Amino acid sequence: MFDQAIKKIMQPEKFLSASAQTSVSEAARLMAERNVGAVLVLDAHALIGIFTERDVVFRVVAKGLDPKLTPLQDVMTPSPISLGPKASYGHAMLLMHENGFRHIPVVEDGHPIGIVSSRNAMDPDLEEFVAEERRREHHR
Repeated sequence: MFDQAIKKIMQPEKFLSASAQTSVSEAARLMAERNVGAVLVLDAHALIGIFTERDVVFRVVAKGLDPKLTPLQDVMTPSPISLGPKASYGHAMLLMHENGFRHIPVVEDGHPIGIVSSRNAMDPDLEEFVAEERRREHHR
């Protein structure tokens, strides 16, 4: 798995993007709706930042900011490290480990096409088990 190109590992349905003016509240709602941990922040289809679930906690809630009034541009990580689709997943994991983050945008020809996360390293059977458990909880 670690020698596979990240394009083969990334899940297109997990790619979520928003504009820099999107409120934290709206971004969090979209993240919850799609069950993802990060939003790529775009300006005219160009990647300008990333906003993650950790940013909600550390940059918004912990600082007492109002999520409905705070735009992503104020609390995102600007100019995030990104990789091309042919980079190996092992390289992506190493970058995440060395830099202390869990998501890397995948960019091709200057445009984001997806995102990979450390979560992709989970055993596929375990990932399916977790997804099934979440579906069951949702329908209880």
